Amino acid sequence: MSFLHPNLWRLSLDDLFMKVALRLAEKGKGLTSPNPVVGAVVVKNGKIVGKGYHRKAGEPHAEAIAIDEAGEGAEGSTLYVNLEPCIHWGKTPPCAVKIKEARVKRVVIGTIDPNPLVNSKGIEFLRKSGIEIRVGVLEEEAREINAPFLKSMREGIPFVSLKMAMTLDGKVATWSGDSKWISSEESRNYVHLLRFENDAIMVGVGTIIKDDPLLTIRYGKSKEIVRVVLDSNLSIPERAKIFETLERGRIIIFTGRIRDNEKYERLRKKGVEVVPLENDGKIPLLEVLRYLNKTGVNSVLVEGGHTLSTSFLESSLVDRIYIFISPKLTGGMNSPTFFEGNGFPSISDSMKLRKVKSFCIGEDTVIIGDVKCLQE
Repeated sequence: MSFLHPNLWRLSLDDLFMKVALRLAEKGKGLTSPNPVVGAVVVKNGKIVGKGYHRKAGEPHAEAIAIDEAGEGAEGSTLYVNLEPCIHWGKTPPCAVKIKEARVKRVVIGTIDPNPLVNSKGIEFLRKSGIEIRVGVLEEEAREINAPFLKSMREGIPFVSLKMAMTLDGKVATWSGDSKWISSEESRNYVHLLRFENDAIMVGVGTIIKDDPLLTIRYGKSKEIVRVVLDSNLSIPERAKIFETLERGRIIIFTGRIRDNEKYERLRKKGVEVVPLENDGKIPLLEVLRYLNKTGVNSVLVEGGHTLSTSFLESSLVDRIYIFISPKLTGGMNSPTFFEGNGFPSISDSMKLRKVKSFCIGEDTVIIGDVKCLQE
């Protein structure tokens, strides 16, 4: 009697082995940036003889690990990989050359790598080497797992996720400004997992002044994460707790014209990166994202208050939203909601979420949706 899930019977062998490669790739989430997450499986005579995943930038790529594990079994085999093998020299040798030298017979690829150094060049090299190629197996899943990397390569800015906790009546704080805690402890633990999967956390200076957060990761403490603070007037308190955690990752403060040079120098001496940007009283968000991307940040989790979330949404810079809805009612005409601003004149004009998923965690309901489709 077979115990395979019924849905698996509908998949081809290529689909099944690509699923394995994708699950391997997931193990690298939050650890490989600025590189993509990649899993690879070497199959011969219907059996997996080698597998691997990319663990960290600068370390061996998934294809190389899988081929090394397969050894002589790689000759005449099929290699499954969720992203096109690289053809350029970086910190590691090109995977396409490794595949050719191992005499792999066939390569099945999830999606093309848009990196200008690759972008179908790996596929072309393998085909010219006499290797059979199939591209686009479980492509939607392959693109989704590397959404931050793909956006970074195509648009030059990170993938932006917006996280917000709200009450059942849509409030993110009471009229007095109290917001601790709207969401459950289980939801707050889940947010630490989201932080782990992202390269940077972003807040406005108002959150630092009001809550004095550490902005660290509770899980995976060995991972360093970039903390980003938007502060037009460089009003951040110098005794803020976040400055006690510089060993846990970079702290970047984006500000306007420097008016207090002494404070600016004191922060820099602490190891804080202070980046002045010309502005009209507001930090230019697109410039911030471009700067972060150039420093290797592929994904940002925005955790600020309603002012920051509204700015990102009005600027059409949000890719994904995580909304934690708590079964509480606070009321209050002056209690803030997470998306304010001028709003839309009609329902037909409103911002629509796609690929919506929901689940319960603790006493909360979590809704996840994409604000805009990933660029083709």
